[in-house]
Amino acid sequence: MRAEQRSHISRRIESVHPSGIRKFFDLIASTAGGISLGVGEPDFLTPPQIRAAAIRSIEAGETHYTSNYGMIELRELIAERIERVRGVRYDPRTEILVTIGVSEGVDLALRATAEEGDEIIVADPSYVAYTPAIFFAGAAAVPVVADASTGFRLMPGAIEAAITPRTKGILVGFPNNPTGAVLEPEDLQGIAEIADRYDLLVYSDEIYDRLVYGGPHRSILDIPGMRERTIYLNGFSKAYAMTGWRVGYACAPAPILAQMMKIHQYTVMSGPTAGQYAAIEALKSGEPDVQRMHAEYDRRRKLVWERFNEMGLPCSEPRGAFYAFPDVRPTGLSEVEFSERLLVEEKVAVIPGSAFGAHGAGHIRACYANSYEQINEAMDRIARFVARL
Repeated sequence: MRAEQRSHISRRIESVHPSGIRKFFDLIASTAGGISLGVGEPDFLTPPQIRAAAIRSIEAGETHYTSNYGMIELRELIAERIERVRGVRYDPRTEILVTIGVSEGVDLALRATAEEGDEIIVADPSYVAYTPAIFFAGAAAVPVVADASTGFRLMPGAIEAAITPRTKGILVGFPNNPTGAVLEPEDLQGIAEIADRYDLLVYSDEIYDRLVYGGPHRSILDIPGMRERTIYLNGFSKAYAMTGWRVGYACAPAPILAQMMKIHQYTVMSGPTAGQYAAIEALKSGEPDVQRMHAEYDRRRKLVWERFNEMGLPCSEPRGAFYAFPDVRPTGLSEVEFSERLLVEEKVAVIPGSAFGAHGAGHIRACYANSYEQINEAMDRIARFVARL
């Protein structure tokens, strides 16, 4: 007699929860008259000259594989930009890898460096993919609270208190998704000193580096000596409105990058060719577009921040990315109840803060990468909803 059929699903993967962001994205997509402040995607089209560069490459028959590392012209332009902005030089042939968005870069960095049982420190709340990526690499995520009392910054003292003999590195994602927080120079200096003192890696996701308001973006790479213990991750999705192109890049010392490249080589081989041509054009001519979009995000940011506080939902100033993270506890509802009822009653989608970590509870993430008019209407609806409560 045939034995009882066993499950063919990995218990390890089954234990990981699906993204809380996509759930609300799918719900709002099927809601007539709905306004999404949910998914973090620019409402702008990719600038026309960037689209045109990709079209030209396709029409010219440039549709074959590139180097596993990515097109050398793109890597050289990336190296030039980092050296110009951060004062740090990476060898485009051995220290830069073009990835499928920053998401792949995070995955490669962790899998190439983490051993089974290692611990990676990460801010709580932080981007939904960080903890699963750490888990997939065989390591354990160690959440460190980053709450409103410190402007949602990742504080060096809290990091040091979480270090154990198994700590391998610190995953730093700032400007932060979901809180919009940025790190101060003293925060970065403190993190650098801790990394040096305990011989840790820093995984630095700086995809929002061009979306900082009221001052320049500061990177861990600005601190002397951090280049050699940092895996620097960035890309084109947010600043250039190129989310669907899926082009990112990772920069690291050659011995580390060589291990990342092995995984990349055997899983995806190389990034999309047309997307790489688009990225080349973005670096050559996209700066005016970045500045134009930045100015509009800043205008929307001020609207959202002021409106939440006016309606009695305390909201720290979001100084980076395009997210606000108001506290909804004054309504008497949990963040999940608030988000679900707001969607049903006013057709506005936001994301419960608990999707980003346990300490996101009591908050919602509202993305202001939508048109000013749509955001203003959404804020009117939220105010109406809050007033009823």
